[in-house]
Amino acid sequence: MAGKATIAIIGGTGALGAGLGRRLVGAGHAVLIGSRSAAKAEDAASTLAANATGTRPRGAANAEAAKSADIVFVTVPWASHAAILDEIAPHVAGQLVVDTTVPLVPPRVARAQMPPEGSAALATQRRLGTGVRVVSAFHNVAAHKLQTDEAIDCDVLVFGDDPKDREAVVGLARDAGLRGIHAGALANSVAAEALTSVLIGINRAYKVDGAGIRITGINGT
Repeated sequence: MAGKATIAIIGGTGALGAGLGRRLVGAGHAVLIGSRSAAKAEDAASTLAANATGTRPRGAANAEAAKSADIVFVTVPWASHAAILDEIAPHVAGQLVVDTTVPLVPPRVARAQMPPEGSAALATQRRLGTGVRVVSAFHNVAAHKLQTDEAIDCDVLVFGDDPKDREAVVGLARDAGLRGIHAGALANSVAAEALTSVLIGINRAYKVDGAGIRITGINGT
């Protein structure tokens, strides 16, 4: 893919989507903010404009955003995950979909609770079908930190069955100011998804503001 990718962020009006949008427009990507409400999406896109170093971000309804992008991020709560996937499914055939979803089930969000498919990522692949290339990433990064310019002491584990697709997302993590780590097949996403609940518990126990992870022993990435 030549040049910067056009990226749709479905759920881009939420905390994680807004944070990723802010970082990616700052790296020069064209970003489409997707929401069930096009007006709400456009309002969210307008707030990112000051950080853009390339094309001005814009908002659209989810379906329009998904079909207009090279790469589609899904940054929605688990409760609305299935419905949003069904909404965009007709528009993402052959595309790269980056799912950030963690299956958090209130009130016990500090306890790992995996869906019957084994993980949110595998649920996404099943729901969208084999014609969609699914990569899973950005589970363990504090959303509010992405909405700042501060350096974030956290690695991003990237899961996917195609190494080239993983590498594309590793590059996007780099553009967002983070280090992406190839973490193997999509099935391995269960580890990072469950780890999010562990980190929530750590935040509570130690009264810290967004604990993250760091993989040691890897140099030059």
